[in-house]
Amino acid sequence: MAAWFHSLQEMQRSASLVMKVFVQRDYSEGTVCCFQTKFPPELDNRIERNLLEETVKTLNSYYLEAEKIGGQSYLEGCLACATAYVIFFCMETRYEKVLRKITSYIQDQNEKIYAPRGLLITDPIERGMRVLEISVFEDRGSGSSSPSSCASSTVASAR
Repeated sequence: MAAWFHSLQEMQRSASLVMKVFVQRDYSEGTVCCFQTKFPPELDNRIERNLLEETVKTLNSYYLEAEKIGGQSYLEGCLACATAYVIFFCMETRYEKVLRKITSYIQDQNEKIYAPRGLLITDPIERGMRVLEISVFEDRGSGSSSPSSCASSTVASAR
């Protein structure tokens, strides 16, 4: 079983990176940002399926909300055109607000669910919205384990 950590700070201080697991984007319904809910086998002994699936589903719903076009989006567009886009120096768009909410959600999930299990989710915005990256850490004192060949191929395929 994996080493358990108490906090995100403790994990970052006393753990070493073992491997990275990537959850790919799902393009089956178009180009809207949506990640696959398929459970990566590399995380079998690290986290329960339902916890990861719930996180991915929540992230997918936030991205769907961010890309929804409505009255506010049209108003922001009109104001941008009327002010030669100078308005965006003074105000934050609805899309940016939702992205900030996603960042906050990921940080909260890392602190409450993932860090205690030796995992860390990287905000997809940092990876160009291509993948949901999950870093797997292990306590330095518990010995070194090498990543499986499956995990290595996953890392190579995401580059």
